[in-house]
Amino acid sequence: MIEKLIEPKKQIDDSRKRFSNEALKSMIIPLFIEQLLLMIVGMADTMMVSYAGEATVSGVSLDTMIYTIFILIFSSLGAGGAVITAQYIGRKDRENADLSASQMFRTSFLVSCAVMVILLFTGSLILHLLYPTVEPDVMAACRTYLWIVTLSFPANAVYNAGTALYRAMGKTSVTMRVSMAMNLVNVIGNAIGIFVLHAGAAGVAWPTTIAWYFAAVIMTLLCLRKENGVCIRPELVMKSDPQMRGRILKVAVPNAVEGGLFQAAKVVLGSLIATFGTAQISANGIGQTIWSLSAVMSSALSPAFITTIGQCMGAKDPEAADYYLRKLLRITTLLTFTWNMFILLCLPLLLPLYDISAETKHLITVIVIIHNIFCGTIGAFFGPMSAGLRAAGDVKFTMYASIFCTVIFRTALSFILCLGLNMGVIGIAWAMVSDWSLKALILGLRYKSGKWNQHQLI
Repeated sequence: MIEKLIEPKKQIDDSRKRFSNEALKSMIIPLFIEQLLLMIVGMADTMMVSYAGEATVSGVSLDTMIYTIFILIFSSLGAGGAVITAQYIGRKDRENADLSASQMFRTSFLVSCAVMVILLFTGSLILHLLYPTVEPDVMAACRTYLWIVTLSFPANAVYNAGTALYRAMGKTSVTMRVSMAMNLVNVIGNAIGIFVLHAGAAGVAWPTTIAWYFAAVIMTLLCLRKENGVCIRPELVMKSDPQMRGRILKVAVPNAVEGGLFQAAKVVLGSLIATFGTAQISANGIGQTIWSLSAVMSSALSPAFITTIGQCMGAKDPEAADYYLRKLLRITTLLTFTWNMFILLCLPLLLPLYDISAETKHLITVIVIIHNIFCGTIGAFFGPMSAGLRAAGDVKFTMYASIFCTVIFRTALSFILCLGLNMGVIGIAWAMVSDWSLKALILGLRYKSGKWNQHQLI
């Protein structure tokens, strides 16, 4: 029954089906577990940080807005490399696949080192410019946390490059296990830093940095294994290849711009939400946590689109890419709908865990219902589908669509609904799902036009 639901009406020959249902299942399940564990560990970290004092909590939360921008840059570099490597895997060009993987590591490492040095020298100035009115103890926590986690940038970039390579090969169970080990190190380190050493912001920052280096070393050793379908080779890492680097950056830069502007829009909307009453601010904060949990499934599926579509396009088989795009959209819709409805049914069990007013609980219920209905029905079309189009080489269009829908349309609509119509956090929720709907429509029309798979990256 399920196999019939996920199979597109337009079929291709079995000889051109690069990924069986079992192969897709083996790829998707570890991705979901990895994302879910990241979400759970993030919630555990937040709970532990709260025991370090309000100044530490405030400092870490303010730094996270800055830190996330750089994480997006490194993950974008990895994603760009993954698209190029996946296409070479599809072409069965081992030499260039190794070269693209090696150049992905080289580029990620050099960019991260440059960013690290710049931020180490300018971090305090940036903090004072962004948060000139914060209390001295909060600023002290900001400086301490940012300085320490900045040291993790090279490890973060290398880890992202390694996981991107393994996902391009479809070996997602490996990245899941490494992620589990990394998060275990982080959680144990946070517990020691906060409850044993009482080290404040440093007690939170050092475990994060150590965990990133631990994971980076493991991923690098794994990526050096020549028995893999693709590996990094030291001599190719040391070699500068502008042509291959240009191919990677052609995908990575638009992705980084898209992610960076999205984060900037979140900062702007955060300043808007801060003007609401206490109940609304609390509802938005808790609602964001539940939204993130609900979105785990759609986030987990995006790498699967990159692997499958990328390999098909590398094999110069756009019809197979079209087949797997439609099939993965069906799978993603089925899974995201089921997962979002499950979280929605669990909402009455989750709300009593929070010591909040009846008004706040009502607001959370409304915004989570809005979020989960839309995420469950069109979640495949505004997130994972975008990854599939990027994997086919349609990177500029997806970037422009995201900039218009999220940065311009969503931000403007949020101010109209919240300030003009006085809808508060409910207006934020409606603006968010309106952004998703518009983006899904635009990407759907792009797919219908057939222009998405007419690009050449390699």
